[in-house]
This record gives sequence, structure tokens and C-alpha cells, in this order.
Amino acid sequence: MDNGRYNTKRQQGEVIMQTALKKEQHYTYSDYCTWDDGERWELIAGVAYAMSPGASFAHQSVNVALLTQISNYLQGKSCKVFTAPFDVRLNADTDDDTVVQPDILVVCDPSKFHPKGIVGSPDFVIEILSPSTEKHDRNTKFRLYQRHGVREYWIVDPSSETVSINTLNSGKYITQLHFKEETVHVNVLEGCAIDLRKVFD
Repeated sequence: MDNGRYNTKRQQGEVIMQTALKKEQHYTYSDYCTWDDGERWELIAGVAYAMSPGASFAHQSVNVALLTQISNYLQGKSCKVFTAPFDVRLNADTDDDTVVQPDILVVCDPSKFHPKGIVGSPDFVIEILSPSTEKHDRNTKFRLYQRHGVREYWIVDPSSETVSINTLNSGKYITQLHFKEETVHVNVLEGCAIDLRKVFD
């Protein structure tokens, strides 16, 4: 699609993440809310990124398995889990030019709940890799979530059946890699253990 606002490129049926066509244009959440064209977008520092129109079988399978275990753990607790598409405005109190849609997120502060999404940083974010988003998730979003104080960021790779757990410590992520055979703990959710064998089954 090229509607004069964005530049996207299709390869093997997927939308590849690209920056806005006019790089000098700085978009905000107000602009984002007017884009009613049936496509999904994220904003990072005012730059529009196209999102893949559909998830693969592996992506969906991993998403559901993670969401199920997290949802079961959160039953009766104050923290809430959400899944994409669901807007997260990371800097609504300043420029309001960054809106992301993580695959899975957990928020424990009810003051961040908004009728149209989340305002502020989630406590816990999961992104599930696909060929079209891997670089974006491992680099751009890694720096973004770190900068905005997301306390824990998981990068889940269905192809290698691994999870990279990034935990915020003094403003920087400390990274640990985990494998399919393990049961791993969510550091920001005390007592929450995720069986990776069920995730990658």
C-alpha cells in the first residue's frame, strides 16, 4: 500500500517493517487515531511502522500457550494481561508520539488503564519473533522498552525454541537465554512460572 503517508514493502506475503515515507513528518497519537484504513501500525518516536497483517501458525500457537499460563497465574490478582491488537502509549505525558502493540503485556498499575489501551509503560512485555519483525523486536523495541522502563521484556523465538529474558536493572537490561526444556520465572510476577515445553509443544 502507498497512500502518500507510508512506505511498505511486501515480501512472500508479509509486510516488512519500514519507516514512514516522509521521514521529516513527525506523527503523534492524534494522527494515529485517524488512520482508519484496515491496516495495523505502530509509532516509535513519531515514525510509523507497518505491522504484519496476519500471524503464522507457530506465532499463534506460542502466543496462546503463553497467554494461557499467564492468565491462569493472574486469576484473582490485581495485575491484568492483554494481547495484541491493544495500544500502549509509552510517552503520552510528553510527546505522545510512541504507540506500540506488544504481542502480550501485563500491567499492574490500574491508573494506566484507559478505554482505548494502556497509558504508560507495562510491567512485562512479550514479543514473539517472526521473519519480518525479528530485527525490529531485537533492536528497536529492545532499546525502546529499556528507555521507557518496561521492567521485563521477553523475546520469544519459535524457530529456535528459545526465550531471551531481559530484566531491567539500573536502567539497563540484563539478558538471559532460556531453552525449551526449562521452566522459567517471570521476575516481576512473584511465583509465576512458565513451562516452556508447553509453549513450544
